[in-house]
Amino acid sequence: MSANAVALYERRIHKLSEASVRKHFDAYADIAWDAPENRIDRRDPRWHLDPDDPLGATQWYQQRHPDQKALIGLDVIATKMKVGAQFEHILCGGLLQLASTMGDDNPEHRYAMHELIEEAQHILMFREFIRRTGLRVQGLRPWELLASRRVPRIGRVRPEQFFLHVLAGELPIDYVQRQTLARGPQLHPLLSRVLRIHVTEEARHVSFATSFLRERVPRLGRAARLGLAVKTPFILRTTAESILRPTERLIREQCIPRAVVCEAYGQGALHLRNRTEGLRTIRELCAELGLIPRPMVPVWRALGIWA
Repeated sequence: MSANAVALYERRIHKLSEASVRKHFDAYADIAWDAPENRIDRRDPRWHLDPDDPLGATQWYQQRHPDQKALIGLDVIATKMKVGAQFEHILCGGLLQLASTMGDDNPEHRYAMHELIEEAQHILMFREFIRRTGLRVQGLRPWELLASRRVPRIGRVRPEQFFLHVLAGELPIDYVQRQTLARGPQLHPLLSRVLRIHVTEEARHVSFATSFLRERVPRLGRAARLGLAVKTPFILRTTAESILRPTERLIREQCIPRAVVCEAYGQGALHLRNRTEGLRTIRELCAELGLIPRPMVPVWRALGIWA
């Protein structure tokens, strides 16, 4: 990598760090949790799922009583926040592992610490929202939690793979949250505030992960890059699905028939759109970095993450 390219990369990371200094949020100071308009009522119709939501589009959901539709919608939101908080925990562990390998003068170290602080605030924000719903939500399944324990260590030994995990989790949920924010005034103000904070700061996190991969992947040896190319589609599919699909607890407690779950999240067009469009940025990045060799394209297609 040329000296000019290295200098450009370091300037980009420095700008991200400065942006985190200028514009950052506190989970409690910047959200009026106790404001009357932010009170959470489980029967509030603003919790209803949109018709372009995979579950909200089903005839089964549309035929529910309005109060039940609101409760299911709120449960879906709270459950995604629980999964999001668990994902942020994993990310924080990986960032700490990565930072431990860096010198004090490394600009990546400084930004990793800024991101760590912001992700910790997101965890507090999500958990406070969940607490105020009064719902006992569950996030990742036990085997997913078990598998996730190895991800933070990857931040130290294989940081390129770690940031693929990061983008595979951040980009699909960012896509869905931006779609939700497009509802504008129809959205509950507390949910709107939480999502806007998350989307604003995640944009910087995505920029860092993308820049990191563009700088690091080309430096990998041929064998290491091939190994990463083989793992990538499986990382993207499993991580995105854990973010986008409802949990077993939600399905059971809200009495959602299995046929409806299959309709919405099996080969449903809206779920497929959320997954493929949510992964579009990382898919294009992987193509740019040579991580989609021609023999792997059928694998991407079979996993349902191709355009």
